Amino acid sequence: MLYRRRLFLLLLAIFGAMNAVAFFHAWRFTHFSNEPGVHSPNPEQLGPGRKLWMLLTGIRNPKPRTGPKPNFPVETVTIASPNGLLEAWYARPDSSRSRGTVALFHGYTSSKSHLIHEAGYFRHLGYNVLLVDQAGNGNSAGFRTTVGYREADDVAAAVRWLNDSTRHQPPAASHQTLILYGVSMGAVAILRAEAELGIRPTANILECPYGNMRQTAYNRFESMHVPAFPMADLLVFWGGLQNSFWGFGLNAAHYASQIRTPTLLLWGTADPRVTRAETDAIFAHLAGPKARYDFPGVGHEPYWQRYSADWEQQTRAFLGR
Repeated sequence: MLYRRRLFLLLLAIFGAMNAVAFFHAWRFTHFSNEPGVHSPNPEQLGPGRKLWMLLTGIRNPKPRTGPKPNFPVETVTIASPNGLLEAWYARPDSSRSRGTVALFHGYTSSKSHLIHEAGYFRHLGYNVLLVDQAGNGNSAGFRTTVGYREADDVAAAVRWLNDSTRHQPPAASHQTLILYGVSMGAVAILRAEAELGIRPTANILECPYGNMRQTAYNRFESMHVPAFPMADLLVFWGGLQNSFWGFGLNAAHYASQIRTPTLLLWGTADPRVTRAETDAIFAHLAGPKARYDFPGVGHEPYWQRYSADWEQQTRAFLGR
């Protein structure tokens, strides 16, 4: 009897310690610090010793900063979101007549300045562009990220801003064609904004959205060659609880089943953070017209950097349709 009691207390202590570690890691993952420096390297880039140190101390997660403005003229605007004030860059195309607007949303630990190349290409095609710092990132308010859940409110806020003709010129008529472009976290935010917040764009271009938060956590552990269960599940649980949402319900494939917007889905076949199975599930669940292109040998990175011509051709052809 004494042995069982001690064993129970030992297991209880281990479970408590695992939850404490998971709580700490979830907080560091979803809350940026105000300290200078760079974000911790990706797990797949670390050696065994540094991976162990990251497991013990958590990631270094300073708030992402916005880089220099693009070489084309932009207007810096402020957008009111439930998550706080967002900073964005708005630019018109070189041509006198606009084909519509592309609103661009970045990924985790990033900012609008990382999408300047993409925005420049859309301007070349004749679109107005809106590059948004999502909440907690760049020059937008806050220090929190929910990796796509609350960022959906930022997507909805940006769309409302574009539809409000009293806030900018030219009038809203030029925004009847609205393309939403998102990378990773930004792509998931777009999917949730459409599925649950009623946003109705003309079309979507989505690069490497993850399938669901639980699988994303498992993928990160696997990239470190560390057993995922049960720590990955505890991370999702605590990360959602800390930020007032159900982390296991953050599911891009489920959102996709409610979306009839024409969508182009892009993915890199060597992506260690988004699996083929996740991408297949999202594509299969998309309820409207859809197209997909896989970039061979590319990881979780901008596809235009290695396949510039292919990326341009795919986006141009999709928008032409």
